[in-house]
Amino acid sequence: MPIDKHFRSDLDLAKIDWTKVDATSDAEIQAQVDADEDTAPIFSAQDLAAAARIVQPPTAEDVRLLRLRLGLTQEAFAARYGFSVHAVRQYETARRVPNGPVRTLLRVIAQEPDAVTRALARSARLNESDSKPSTHK
Repeated sequence: MPIDKHFRSDLDLAKIDWTKVDATSDAEIQAQVDADEDTAPIFSAQDLAAAARIVQPPTAEDVRLLRLRLGLTQEAFAARYGFSVHAVRQYETARRVPNGPVRTLLRVIAQEPDAVTRALARSARLNESDSKPSTHK
């Protein structure tokens, strides 16, 4: 079976023949992977098990570039994603380094900013409804 290379952005998921995709066996998928050196696994299962995961913390420039990529001011970035403006300024001037959950949140914002915005808005709506006094007696 020939391999048809596409970028994810080129694909129109509505035009994919999902019955053909679902009918592809694991052996056929493995044969396609083995035939294409660009997608063939580089590491053995033993290599992967022995590998340590190293995550570099975002640098000041990363936080600034992320904010600029999203077209947001420091104030708007802070308000949208739940940071204080002071913290954003500290990250961007390297006086403070994001760690732990903040680093994870920044990575998620970099990949899926709209998903984070939706999740935080939904959370805010739920908190608002929880804090309203009940009118039921």
